[in-house]
Amino acid sequence: MTKNNDNGQERGELDNEGSVGKKERVAVYPGSFDPVTYGHLDIIKRSARQFDRLVVAVLNNTSKNPLFSVEERMELLAEVTKDLPNVEIDSFRDLTVRLVKSKNGDVIIRGIRSVTDFEYELQLASTNHLLDPDIDTMFMMTNPKYSYLSSSIVKEIAMFEGEVRELVPPEVEVRLKEKIALRKK
Repeated sequence: MTKNNDNGQERGELDNEGSVGKKERVAVYPGSFDPVTYGHLDIIKRSARQFDRLVVAVLNNTSKNPLFSVEERMELLAEVTKDLPNVEIDSFRDLTVRLVKSKNGDVIIRGIRSVTDFEYELQLASTNHLLDPDIDTMFMMTNPKYSYLSSSIVKEIAMFEGEVRELVPPEVEVRLKEKIALRKK
């Protein structure tokens, strides 16, 4: 059972012994993460500090032709977030709001790099709110040093054997080079 304070805000839930406990704050950070970049990792780390549990969810988008499979992207995310105990890696092929509900969450995290991102993300957030008004979207501005960074740029640089060390974690750099080499054969 949930109790409200004088402002009508949720204070917590009764546990099995009848005491009021704090409701776990759960957020979902969905994306393709193909591959995960330092920009993604920045948003993950900052979001993990704000919530009790953060679900980083890899979108299984059948209309895209990803470099890494869903399983590979999940493995890479697990590797680069292993020091964040409240981060869980998952995948989905459904409406984001359904995933959030299935994880007992009520917040969707979205990273914003530019005004162009904001216009698109605002459209998504408005649509998600229409689908489920109980789920909020939290926009996080990316660290300015990653404002230009995208997975597409990383893949293009790697495809032409450019240096990606400053753009992705070392584990991702190794797997990216391996994957590009296999595709070139």
